[in-house]
Amino acid sequence: MSDIWFRTGEATVLAAEGQYTDAMPEVLIGSVRGPAGHAFAAMMGQVQGHTRMFVVRDLNQMVRPATMMTTKVTIQSAEYVNLLGGVVQGAIGDAIVDCLAEGILPKELADEICMIVMVWLDPRCAEDPNLDQADLYRTQYEAMKIAIDRALKGEPTVDQLIANRKTIKHYALDGVIEY
Repeated sequence: MSDIWFRTGEATVLAAEGQYTDAMPEVLIGSVRGPAGHAFAAMMGQVQGHTRMFVVRDLNQMVRPATMMTTKVTIQSAEYVNLLGGVVQGAIGDAIVDCLAEGILPKELADEICMIVMVWLDPRCAEDPNLDQADLYRTQYEAMKIAIDRALKGEPTVDQLIANRKTIKHYALDGVIEY
C-alpha cells in the first residue's frame, strides 16, 4: 500500500425509518503527484450549484490527507449548504481522522495522497422539519469509512463481481429483468 496511485471506493448506508439521510459517498484516493492530485488541484474553483470545499472537522481543523468534497446534487438553498458544510462535512472529517487512527489510511502517506469525495445529500433533508441530524451524521460517517476501506482494498474485486453477477442486481432493475 506504499504506492497509492488511483484508488476508488463507494458505499451506501441507509437512513433510519422516516428519514432521507441515506449516504452514498464516492471517493478517489491517490498520489498528490498523479492524476488524483491533478484532479484535486483542478477542483480549486467553484461550479455553480456544486460547491467544492476542503473537508474540515471544525474551524482550523482541515483533515489529512487533504480532501476535497462536493455534492452530487445541485444546491438549491442555504439550508442545504448549511447541512452539507455542517453535519455532513463534520461526519466525513471525523471518519477520515478515524481511518487514520485505525490504520485504514496510512498515516505515513497522509501528506503524499489526497482524496476527492462526491457526497449524496438528499435535497429533502434541507426541507424536513423532523430531520434527525444524528442519523445524518451516522450515515455519512459510516459510509465514508466503508468507502475509504473499500478503495484501499480494491473492493469489490473482479472475482467478487463475477461471483455475484447473477445474485446481485441494481435495485432499479427489480421487475425489469430476472436473473
